[in-house]
Amino acid sequence: MPLDAMVLTALCAERSAPLTGARIDRISMPEKDLLILSVHTKEDGNRKLLLSFRPGAARIHFTARSPENPTQPPMFCMLLRKYLLGARIRNLEQPEGERLVLIRLDASDELHFHSEKTLAVELMGKGLNLLLIGEDGRIVDCLRRVDYDDGARRALLPGLFYTLPPAQDKPSFLRTDADTFARMTASAPREKSPDRWLLDAFGGLSPLLCRELALDGWKGLEERADRLRQRIAERRFEPVMLLENGRPKDFSFLPIRQYADRWESRTYPDFSTLLEEFYSRRDLEESMRRRASELSRTVKSAHARLLRKLAAREQELSETENRETYRRRGDLITANIYRLKRGMASFEAQDYYEENCPTVTVPLDVRKTPQQNAAYNYKLYSKAKTAARMLTGLIETAQEETAYLESVLDELERAENERDLQDVRAELIAGGYLRSDQRRRREKRPAERKPMRFVSDSGREIFAGRGNVQNDELTFRLARRTDLWLHVQKIPGSHVIVSQSEGEADEQTIRQAAAIAVTLSRTAEGDRAAVDCTLVRNVKKPSGARPGRVIYTDYRTLAAQSDPGLVDRLRKE
Repeated sequence: MPLDAMVLTALCAERSAPLTGARIDRISMPEKDLLILSVHTKEDGNRKLLLSFRPGAARIHFTARSPENPTQPPMFCMLLRKYLLGARIRNLEQPEGERLVLIRLDASDELHFHSEKTLAVELMGKGLNLLLIGEDGRIVDCLRRVDYDDGARRALLPGLFYTLPPAQDKPSFLRTDADTFARMTASAPREKSPDRWLLDAFGGLSPLLCRELALDGWKGLEERADRLRQRIAERRFEPVMLLENGRPKDFSFLPIRQYADRWESRTYPDFSTLLEEFYSRRDLEESMRRRASELSRTVKSAHARLLRKLAAREQELSETENRETYRRRGDLITANIYRLKRGMASFEAQDYYEENCPTVTVPLDVRKTPQQNAAYNYKLYSKAKTAARMLTGLIETAQEETAYLESVLDELERAENERDLQDVRAELIAGGYLRSDQRRRREKRPAERKPMRFVSDSGREIFAGRGNVQNDELTFRLARRTDLWLHVQKIPGSHVIVSQSEGEADEQTIRQAAAIAVTLSRTAEGDRAAVDCTLVRNVKKPSGARPGRVIYTDYRTLAAQSDPGLVDRLRKE
């Protein structure tokens, strides 16, 4: 659900004290709509304040996440660093009933003179925005500029005076006294449901709160509304998350009764913890899905094109299967050439290739001599034979390339951050599937990453490659020849290495490594798969093979099941 004004009020009340006097030490923008302020607070020391402006996930709260930053920070991030690094947060302000937070700051200008700045965090629907406002009330810059052409929204441009968003046409629920609410309730149309009426009549109420207030119908609605206003005035907030089958579905600042036993209700120590858990996994999945979509389209397009080409070549190959017929005709024409004449359309002869030499009819081209007919059939046979040999090689190459593209799609599905996508992009450029971007070429090359590391329950180290290129690096450069190598059979996935530097690995470690191999492969969650296990010295890379492509011998096969929980538990970074 979007962050409503009531939860934002609760969040500001909770975080205002810890943030008062906090110093901004670092500013980063891992994504274009995500800002992280690293602050040093008096009470809790170093903390990270996350501000998200993504539709459907707009929020502000403390976070423990450390998202990977781009090699080149956005211009707006650099501007914020210029004005706000070292600034101290004076206080947080929220206009009553608005999804808006004003972070008042004490900063210093270029000449080290005191300067007041304000960060306006607007979290309203389509108007999601972050604005830096100077001491004179003018906009220094904003995350999303709005010019005068958009008549439905107020202009937000550098140099303009900042004004609060226009108030809603309907009265605020919090500013409506009990008598006014009672008169409005008495005149409300009873054919409309009370939750729909509340949502249409008042500002500052979310659909969830409207349904909760109207749970018992029109009767007692005034008393329930009074209790809610009193609860908010007294700052009696309770961070509550609603879960369906263990998956977060909604959250609120008070216990929710409307779902009864169908949804689980879970209480959290603070709103930052609640919002962090609610959005973190969904944010990561959505962010990676959006970032990987361009690369996925490229790979899927190449994969589909390759499948069409493969089908066409297999059809051509099937057409060459009757090539022996041409050679037999040529032999029969040659054997009977003494009795053939030009202009004959066919002749009958004994087929000495078949048992009992049955009589067959051999077709001829009336325009050719018997010798030319024999040569023509031998030519057709030779072409079909050459085509079969060439097509077999092309089909094998296409099948290998198809398997490689499927492994790249698996990489994209398992990508955890921008760095993983950069590695896939570089791999596709090296393979000729993408053109090199000159701008990216000038960017600072990030340091090489190590493979994923796990420690089994018996204390044995297990390593897994993050993609095709790192699979080769892990298997042929980092692993010892005496280590164990595991890979899911005939399915794209990570190369998994079990260290045997301290002797042979125990069976439990091998089983856990097999489960890791299945989890980090293109199998559905919970599926079982066959995993091949052998020594690293038995793994070879064919000459000219694509990244990640290997052949191996002297292996044994284990049955293992995907287990994300085990992978998370054993993983060490």
